[in-house]
Amino acid sequence: MPCRRSLAALSLLSMITLAGAGRGQESSPDRGQPLRVGNVFPDMTVMAPGVGSRSETGIGALIPWADRLWAIGYVAHIRGDGIGLYEIDEDLAFRKHPASITGTFANRMVHWETEQAVIGPHLIDAEGKVRTLEGLAKHRLTATARHLEEPEKKAYFLTMEGLLFEADLETLETNRLADLREELDLPEGAQPHFKGAHTAQGRLVVANNTYEEQEYLGQRAAGRLAEWDGRTWKTLEANPYVEVAGKQNPSTGKRYGNSLYAIGWDRASVILRVLHGGEWRRYRLPKGSQAWDHTWNTEWMRIREVQTERYLMDAFGLFYELPPTVYGGTVVGIKPIASHLRICPDMVSWRGMLVLAGDQTDNAVGQPQSGLWLGHIDELWGWGKPSGWGAVWWEDDVEAGQVSDPFLMTGFDKKVVHLANDSDRAAAVSIEIDFLGSGRWREYRSIELPAGGYVHHTFPDGYSAHWVRARANDACTATVSFTYH
Repeated sequence: MPCRRSLAALSLLSMITLAGAGRGQESSPDRGQPLRVGNVFPDMTVMAPGVGSRSETGIGALIPWADRLWAIGYVAHIRGDGIGLYEIDEDLAFRKHPASITGTFANRMVHWETEQAVIGPHLIDAEGKVRTLEGLAKHRLTATARHLEEPEKKAYFLTMEGLLFEADLETLETNRLADLREELDLPEGAQPHFKGAHTAQGRLVVANNTYEEQEYLGQRAAGRLAEWDGRTWKTLEANPYVEVAGKQNPSTGKRYGNSLYAIGWDRASVILRVLHGGEWRRYRLPKGSQAWDHTWNTEWMRIREVQTERYLMDAFGLFYELPPTVYGGTVVGIKPIASHLRICPDMVSWRGMLVLAGDQTDNAVGQPQSGLWLGHIDELWGWGKPSGWGAVWWEDDVEAGQVSDPFLMTGFDKKVVHLANDSDRAAAVSIEIDFLGSGRWREYRSIELPAGGYVHHTFPDGYSAHWVRARANDACTATVSFTYH
């Protein structure tokens, strides 16, 4: 009988195949096909030099275009060398493109009017010819968005430092439009960390995810979700936001688009903002892990259309299904898929596979490097069981009759709600549920809280609703937090 070590080795060897094996070919290294270990292809790894590297090396963006899959790497603070723009063909050959520039890039967009794909500072035409926006090559590019006034030839580019540019995708001319540190009044000393941008419904929406201990303690508020109508900037929220996304659909007209989603957070839970019909709505989701609770650690949460009109959302260690449309002014259909710890700077479907970018290793643990995960989207359901926690109120002063944001309840198994009253008098809090997701709320239970007291309630096995929220029946200082397993 084999020893345990031998069994482990056999198990590993059983996963090591060649990419061509799935096409009925022999799994022989003589065929020169890329090695595969599970869902990972070691040849598809971006690596910084082993000595002298002072940053991470991630894969910031992916885009299928010109019969290939394109990938772009990123380093921190534009320090380092040896990585750039990559192309992958149908035989999974992984090549660095001659136009490669080492930088910090995590932006991509298809610009259908000029028939070009944008990835990093590069423009790729329908034949695979690459041009570079030299005026943007030395900036840390985090998002590209459709232009409000001239979408037929221009696009917006956002940098991590909060500089907003417009670029002519025909002439390659670039023009700086704004410094969002000033426009959005970021506190002095706070490190800007702008991540997402998207245009919809006549506005450009941007996200800055600055979040450190000062934000956790309530001593500073440097995060931002903001919008611009082409004339005036408006801060929507001073919490950290890391992603803004929606469907790119030029046919809807230059000033209108479909529903827009934004992912943010505070110390209590994940925040999901939804723009639909010109109005913003606010929801809360659990945190699957606290590992993302810092400005830097959010590299990068994404919302992507990974199948035709099928959206995947990655937020704080949880993958979700996300509805592409909103009906009746309410959001329904958000469903957790799996818990995970993978950093996924981008997600895309290509040649029948789901491809996940990554940021696996920085110089703190050795040579910086990151690779791709290739598989089928259904495999995500076999990852970790959805679990998480989050609060709708955290030692908040609430008035009688005040209701919290809706908190996601569906798709989790065991559920507990914790309630605390830090007031010097007794109070009651009602737990309300919206089981259809239609916006019609019903009381589940009213819970009495003694002065300075704590109570928890375990929901029955099998109990679920789409959304749950709290209503203060009395003025108090309340904490209401949900734990899901």
